[in-house]
Amino acid sequence: MDDVKIGEILVPGSADEHGRHEEDVRRKFWRTAKKAARQVPFMEDVIAGYYCALDRETPPRVRGILLAALAYFVLPLDMVPDFLAGFGFTDDMAVLAAALGAVRSHITPAHRLAAKRALEDAE
Repeated sequence: MDDVKIGEILVPGSADEHGRHEEDVRRKFWRTAKKAARQVPFMEDVIAGYYCALDRETPPRVRGILLAALAYFVLPLDMVPDFLAGFGFTDDMAVLAAALGAVRSHITPAHRLAAKRALEDAE
């Protein structure tokens, strides 16, 4: 996956797209996160990004970037099908890493604490 494709995925989009992405992410995030937990080495950051994306205090552009990346993560139709053992989440990881890197300064200690607690509760 090249930077152009990642850039296309991470375009924040319109308010309607934000709404659709948020709905998909809220509905499918935890199920997908559980499947990917062993394959995504920075899952705590992904979960912190999830909490940041749903935080109404997060700037709209940042929410849009995160929601676009998280929607790509949770939706089954992407560049590399998620069911392919060992490869399924590689494209998702690239998109998530790019999004998290772009908005890192907006992920607060509260988002990180919520992610840490969510992971502890899942164990």
